[in-house]
Amino acid sequence: MAASPNIEVMLARAVVVLAVLTVGVVAAWSDDVPAVPSASANTIPLAVLGDSNSHSYQDRTAFPAGTRERGGALRSRTFQWTEVLARLRGDEIDIGPWVLWGQPGWVALARELIGLPASRAPQKEDYLYNFANSGAACKNLMGERFGQRFRQAPRLVALMNREAERWRRGVVVISIGANDWNAWLDLQSHDPWAPELRRTIDYCTQQISAAISLIHASHPSTRILLVGLRTGADDPDNFDKYRSSFAMANIKKALAGANAELRKLALADPQRIAFLDVEAWFVQRWGERGPNGEPTYKTVTIASDLRVTNTAGDKPNNAVLKDGHAGVAANAMRAQSLVLRLREDFGLTLTPISNEEVARFLAP
Repeated sequence: MAASPNIEVMLARAVVVLAVLTVGVVAAWSDDVPAVPSASANTIPLAVLGDSNSHSYQDRTAFPAGTRERGGALRSRTFQWTEVLARLRGDEIDIGPWVLWGQPGWVALARELIGLPASRAPQKEDYLYNFANSGAACKNLMGERFGQRFRQAPRLVALMNREAERWRRGVVVISIGANDWNAWLDLQSHDPWAPELRRTIDYCTQQISAAISLIHASHPSTRILLVGLRTGADDPDNFDKYRSSFAMANIKKALAGANAELRKLALADPQRIAFLDVEAWFVQRWGERGPNGEPTYKTVTIASDLRVTNTAGDKPNNAVLKDGHAGVAANAMRAQSLVLRLREDFGLTLTPISNEEVARFLAP
């Protein structure tokens, strides 16, 4: 039975009222950018696009008090690599002020759909220029494949556009793809040439390339440090898997092929783009599995009383936290290597982080 005209009118009015209220709520959600202190001419602005490997551990919005994540009871002194950089080289590298800023993903997207500017999404407590968020995948760089809610690159560029002069000497670190790539770890161990793997790395490469092009369209002098992929087979949670030379050889082949595609982006524009091989970085420090896939990792000695093993735990002597993310010692070493890479590849006048500094930073 058809609805009566009066009911149809009432429904139409309800839809209009709901739409108006929604637009009002979305429009009222502020995108005010926190005040940014003027930067020294010698300070290097640094922004981040990425996933949980770059999302600051001290974010009390994502990781409230009492959480078991990101260090659990030791979280107050468990830091991610940007947090280490800010503490050890905050006078030379500017990741922005520490702020609670951003909007829920649906608010950010709705604001964009009605022509309003959107800020970082999701809302988090982090450095202003850090747009990485936990769970992000390659689709979240540009907003493809239903990744619009948390798309990072367009919103970072909108923020950079407010301070174009600052970013003439800036660097954007892109560290993403782990959630896409390691989802196929079992397949990699059986068939390193599987079409699913090829589609995954092709897609991530396309999205990263698009993000780089977007940044350089408005900020042609900004450098890009592209961080490669690392295998999840070395994570302590996976030690009981891939226990054969066949499986590990396949995983290595698949990873080498994926990183080769990412490296091509840097080789195409070496003056502005550099590639950081984190797989080689890990192997240099902790080594890799034995000939039959058995864990035979080395120990990294940072100080006489601090030796870091490729094990899981929230104390600094573990390379990996209980939640599977890099521990504070690994992140301190990563920050150390990142500074060297920025010096070597882009000629930036940054002071190297010494081994002694790392040891003092990690001391109880």
